[in-house]
Order: sequence, then C-alpha cells, then structure tokens
Amino acid sequence: MSNPPNGAARPEARALLDALHPAMVALMDELSGVMFCAKDADGRYVLVNQVFVGRTRERSRRDVIGKRAVDLFVPELAERYESQDELVRTTDKPLRGELELIRHVGGAPGWFLTSKLPLHDADGKYVGLVSVSQDLRSGDADDATIQAMARLRGQVEDLLERGEVPSVADLAALAGSAPASLDRRVRRVFGLSPRQLVLRLRVDRAAHLLTSSSVPLADVATAAGFYDQPSFTRTFARLTGETPSSFRSRSRRAGS
Repeated sequence: MSNPPNGAARPEARALLDALHPAMVALMDELSGVMFCAKDADGRYVLVNQVFVGRTRERSRRDVIGKRAVDLFVPELAERYESQDELVRTTDKPLRGELELIRHVGGAPGWFLTSKLPLHDADGKYVGLVSVSQDLRSGDADDATIQAMARLRGQVEDLLERGEVPSVADLAALAGSAPASLDRRVRRVFGLSPRQLVLRLRVDRAAHLLTSSSVPLADVATAAGFYDQPSFTRTFARLTGETPSSFRSRSRRAGS
C-alpha cells in the first residue's frame, strides 16, 4: 500500500503517517476479508485498503483519500462511524468487537466486527486512529448465528477482563447450545474452534496490554489467563512469531 496520492501533504495526515508502522500498513493490503483505514485527527481518511474502497461509493483509493465518512457512506453509517471515532478520541481507549451491518454499494449487506485504536505521536498527542473491520460472512452463517457468535465473543472478552478463562463447556452454556453445535457455529463464523477462539482473544488481550501499558510481563500473562510467564511467552511467540518483550519493544519503536 503506497502513500496516498491526495491529502498526505496536510500536517494532520503527515502526523498520522509518521505514527504508523510501514510493515503493518503493507500487510493490510494483503487481507481479502478485512476493511482497513487510517483517519487523521481531522477525521479524514489517509490510508485505506482495496477492501475498504469496495464498501464505499468510490472506485479507487485516490477518490477516497482526504474525504470524511459523510462523503463516502449513507448518513446512518457515517454518523455511527463519526460517533465511534469521537468516543475513541475522547476516551483515548480502543473500540473492540463492534458488530456492524455494512451495506455494499449496489450489493447485499454484510456483517463485520470492527475495532478502532487511537494513535499518538512521540509526544503523546492524538494524531488519529486505525480501524479494521473483519467480514464475518466467511461461510454460510445466517444473520442470527452471526449476531449470536458476536455476542458470545463479547461475553468471552468480559470474562477475560474479570480474570476468568472460560472452558468449551462454559461457552456452550453461554451460547445455550450443545458443545458440538457450538463448534459448528463458531467455525462457521470465525473459522476457528471454540478453544482457538478463546486463545486468540487471550492473545489479543495480551497484545493490547503490551502496547498500551507498562504492565510487567508476568502481570500481562496473568491478565491474559496464562499459568505463568514462561507458558505465556511460548504461546505468544508461537502465535505471533515474536516474544512478548520483542513485540512490546517493536511497538514502542514504531510509535517513537
């Protein structure tokens, strides 16, 4: 994903681009089922991938860069996006796992899970945000199943916040279904087994703590539901390709 052709010369856009890791930006262009965008502090799009363009009224990234949500989406969507952005800006906290029905221009609507993270410059000043929206219609899941599984994901995240790691039996009870039925529904929506889903959410929680705080690694391990720091390090490295300490160091370098 090359630098945007329009709007990048604006100070707000330049500040946002400087806060983004180039490798992460390039990776976003490789994803076929994920919408990615980066907005500056003025609410204008600075970077988008082609999947994002496909969900707008425009045909190319050149036509999207420099515009705001109100210029690209129907009023209801634009208002929701701007409300989310303002919440991220004022609270300085990520928005995670927001279930949304996004309509493709001229096509059928699709369910997405959206997350937005604030970005800051080296002095800690807010310079914008990045947003990813994962397409949940990976298989033949109907709307009711998608909504039920999105609620389940939120319940798992709430349990992890309280220091509880749910078992597959716990998930089945939360979802009100038999374990075998739950397995089919989770795989249909997320492409993962229930156990894998919980593990991914634990690693997501750890990654957030590593990048947003100075909490000691042992405490991050506990907060993510791992028995001890060594087991956390092994699992995190296996799933992300780097140790927690190197992940934190790289994140800090990228933001400096």
